[in-house]
Amino acid sequence: MSKDKVPTIGTLDKPENLNDLLKQDRGEDCLPCRVVGGGAFLGLAAYSYFSGTRQLERNRAQILASKSILGMRSRSFGIAATSMGLAWLGIWRLFL
Repeated sequence: MSKDKVPTIGTLDKPENLNDLLKQDRGEDCLPCRVVGGGAFLGLAAYSYFSGTRQLERNRAQILASKSILGMRSRSFGIAATSMGLAWLGIWRLFL
């Protein structure tokens, strides 16, 4: 027969702790994987910020002439927010 222990009704009725399950599923992450992943996100953040602001300045006249609701300030904020989000992901990947 089987040597597996049959769980009781009390243990089946009680759900497992989600945090414990996530810790078991997470596994270990090697240092080179963290460095490459974090560096990629930080590099992408820098690239998106510098290329976005450069393109925004290049198209400044067209944006202002279009009389759009989304002016220069909101577009600049969008570029900065996207870059900061990517930078946060890079820091999270490296250290957290």
